[in-house]
Amino acid sequence: MSGFAPVIKWSGSKRSQANQIVSFAPNKFNCYYEPFVGGGSVLYALNPRKGICGDICEPLVGLWNQIKDSPEKTVIAYELRWTRLQEEGYQVFNEIRDNFNLTHDPADLLFLSRTCVNGLIRFNSKGEFNNTFHHTRPGIHPERFKKIIFDWSHKVQGLSFVCKDYRETTGTARKGDLIYLDPPYFHTKGRYYGKIDYDEFVNFLEELNKKGIKFMLSLDGVRGDDDFTMPLPKELYKRHVFISSGNSSFKKVMNKESLVVNESLYLNY
Repeated sequence: MSGFAPVIKWSGSKRSQANQIVSFAPNKFNCYYEPFVGGGSVLYALNPRKGICGDICEPLVGLWNQIKDSPEKTVIAYELRWTRLQEEGYQVFNEIRDNFNLTHDPADLLFLSRTCVNGLIRFNSKGEFNNTFHHTRPGIHPERFKKIIFDWSHKVQGLSFVCKDYRETTGTARKGDLIYLDPPYFHTKGRYYGKIDYDEFVNFLEELNKKGIKFMLSLDGVRGDDDFTMPLPKELYKRHVFISSGNSSFKKVMNKESLVVNESLYLNY
């Protein structure tokens, strides 16, 4: 069991795996880095004393900073949108989605993540939010959500959130630090915000090894009978383990199938 409630529902969430992943973390490290922060499940489970977390999705980073610095305002913004939805109906969702695609307001993103179909955050090639309203779910009640937001706000007080790519976010990392990497998976292009170049990413991992910086890397694994593991150069890591993530929710939604998923975790220590 994950043991905690998510504050941001993000594609590729590691909530079901977070405790397993953290069990492989070093007992001691200096600064924690997470350059593909997404929904932040691993940072919650690890609860580092200090760290730098980043993402290229500017409204997501803006939302994390709001949760950290202004939890009460974050709650109020959600409650205003949620109340309008209950009183005026699904058109409010469409209006807020349109506004987000124009302004990239982090408060809009939080509301959309809690009221879209199956909580699946999707962006089109233009970076526009394009999932629809989940008509049978009213969204989490603001009073319940308030406790979750304040819990997360407390958890992330020692962290900085930046809108940068993974190389810039980890640019100050040194030997003794720990980096957790959860990049967009290579076999699921189009479902996540942004993409990365395989060769550039491999070079980045090589540099981390040269500097003696420890990393944990989540990547493609096995889904049912399909093996999506990447041909990652073996000299880059010392251990490759599979982490159970239960059943594939995406497959279940799209094809009414339920397949067991085991994702890769690579460790260079």
